[in-house]
Amino acid sequence: MSNDQLSEKHIRSVLNQSLIASGEKEKLLDLLKVKLIECGWRNEMKQLCREAIRSKNKSNINVEELIEELTPKARASVPDEVKKELLYRLRTFVDNHSDQFLSDS
Repeated sequence: MSNDQLSEKHIRSVLNQSLIASGEKEKLLDLLKVKLIECGWRNEMKQLCREAIRSKNKSNINVEELIEELTPKARASVPDEVKKELLYRLRTFVDNHSDQFLSDS
């Protein structure tokens, strides 16, 4: 692993720890859940799951295979507005806690 990869991994770790300690991670996850329900994404994913299950032999359903098949579609279908709002909130969090990130580096 290069120094840049180690540094990025460290920064991600510090950010994750800070988000957890402050309770912000839970707030962001709650916001994400609400936004995905509001925009219909959750219902779309339920329908994709149903279709994938129907298209396969019902006796051979494997959760891991279903997740592997649907994850790329699910990630790609998250509306840009939802991504932008979460990114904005993360940036705001980092800006408001930048002294902590600089001292932990």
